[in-house]
Amino acid sequence: MVRYPVVLEPDDNGTVMVTFPDFPEAQTFGEDEADALTRASDALATIVDGYIRARRPLPVASRASGHAAELSPLMSTKVELYNAMQTLGVTKSDLGRRLNWHAPQVDRLLNLTHSSQVNQLDAAAKALGGTLSMQVEGLPQRARVVYGAHRRDISVAAAVSSGPPKAPTRSASAGARRHLAAKKR
Repeated sequence: MVRYPVVLEPDDNGTVMVTFPDFPEAQTFGEDEADALTRASDALATIVDGYIRARRPLPVASRASGHAAELSPLMSTKVELYNAMQTLGVTKSDLGRRLNWHAPQVDRLLNLTHSSQVNQLDAAAKALGGTLSMQVEGLPQRARVVYGAHRRDISVAAAVSSGPPKAPTRSASAGARRHLAAKKR
């Protein structure tokens, strides 16, 4: 996740002022500390989006010794792609040619407020010579979720692991699933 430190200070009107050491031009406020931190993430997204639109390099985040504002996973992925483009000297036009995309498609890919799809982000990462990797942290290694409905039986299983992705496997043959469904009726 992309995180930047913030400084929270009481303002003279009873609100909490938020400033960004790495973005001196950005500030926001909140009614209390929790509100200020929520607004800080929104302000961070706005300032980072402005930097990307202006094709300015993003500052490296200072070490956070206290509070920090954080971008969503989707926004963070877009920022990482933008930073890679900056480091590699790849322009939006270059990326568009590598992907065989039109300019508006590349613009949307780097627009923090646009809901790009994972396969688009993956294609862009590959076009830059990298890979897109996603992980879920803080959950047990194997999680199983089963949903049951009266009219239909639906079973969904999801595995979360810290190792490399494995090829999908079927838990039961189609015939076994039909047999189980008929048996429940």
